Amino acid sequence: TGVQTCALPISHDQGQGRTYPQQQSGAALVGFMGRSNGLEGIEASHEATLRAGQSVTLTVHSALQAAAESALSKAARDVDAEFGSAVILEVRTGRIVAAATYPTFNPNTWQASTPERWRNRPMIDEYEPGSVMKPLIVAALLNEGLTTPGQTHDTPMRRQVGRARIGDIVPHPARLTTQQILRYSSNVGMTRLVEPFTPQAMYGYLQAFGFGRVPEVGVGSGRGHVRSPDTWDEVIRATNAFGQGLTVTTVQMAAAFNVLANDGQYVTPTLIKGKPARRRQVLRPDVARTTRAMLHAVIDEGISTKASVPGYHVGGKTGTAQVAVGGQYSDRTFTSTFAGFLPADQPLYTVALMVRGAKRNYQGSQLAAPIFKEISASLISFYGLAPQLPHAHPDTASTVN
Repeated sequence: TGVQTCALPISHDQGQGRTYPQQQSGAALVGFMGRSNGLEGIEASHEATLRAGQSVTLTVHSALQAAAESALSKAARDVDAEFGSAVILEVRTGRIVAAATYPTFNPNTWQASTPERWRNRPMIDEYEPGSVMKPLIVAALLNEGLTTPGQTHDTPMRRQVGRARIGDIVPHPARLTTQQILRYSSNVGMTRLVEPFTPQAMYGYLQAFGFGRVPEVGVGSGRGHVRSPDTWDEVIRATNAFGQGLTVTTVQMAAAFNVLANDGQYVTPTLIKGKPARRRQVLRPDVARTTRAMLHAVIDEGISTKASVPGYHVGGKTGTAQVAVGGQYSDRTFTSTFAGFLPADQPLYTVALMVRGAKRNYQGSQLAAPIFKEISASLISFYGLAPQLPHAHPDTASTVN
């Protein structure tokens, strides 16, 4: 009796206790038994059920779990990163088919590893996501009728917002459309976009996307942090819009992007097979589809070779966030993120991932996007998804953020 998935079983030997046949695969997710009780993961959160002699069956698929772990660990090792996580969701059901942690450990010999390696990072690590937040804010603005994809905005390379000087990295024209703000990943552009967005309205969307709330996934999960709108000023509103000043978990980001993939409907992500999903409409279906098209263009026009498999269309956004160390943002430690979906037109899967502390090639386009590409290739191969016809997009310059 124990935790079961199609390939992450736990068996119980009356003489020896728990054994974990999959060893490192899914270790942080499943957790492990100590001498008398579950200490981490599902083993801890579902200990009462398991003690009663019942099984807990997960939604995780072994082949996809292995694929996500392989893509994440290879990339993280190549850049000497500290740690990372990745989540794959089924769009319609919210089922978590993979939840990868790097680095991992062997639960059969858990005493030989450290608590840092036991962490179920996709669910509990909280971090500032960076520019991957931008499409969600743009979608909310579209939903409120506060912008359109083609609306133009004054976007100098630097701009004073309240007490802060906000700047961009990638050179771009002095006026950008909303679509181009995403493509160039313009922080300045986002400060323009959110000017008509009241703190209460913007906070409401962040909550509706699942941020600042513990997701009911079936295992211990982080809440993340979004400040109360009563404390917001111009700077907080602006930094929230480009993913700094608030924290999220990887499973929260996957569930939020899944709103775009799922025609505007939030589906509670779950690890437990048979658990009914809770649903709520966050965006109008047409707004979700418009945002998906915008993110398809962001990939095709900017980082297609890094994020998409030839012959297949995906949508998504990278992020690169400075990490706060000792109360100040570090110029050496970054979190690289990506969130997206595939296929772009009628998504079946949503993927979110993060890697922290890469010693080199830390930009989201350099590190996170290729991990998404490799995970996408595994999904395409496993499910035999058919190639798609090319899409035409207007010709503008690329972005590297």
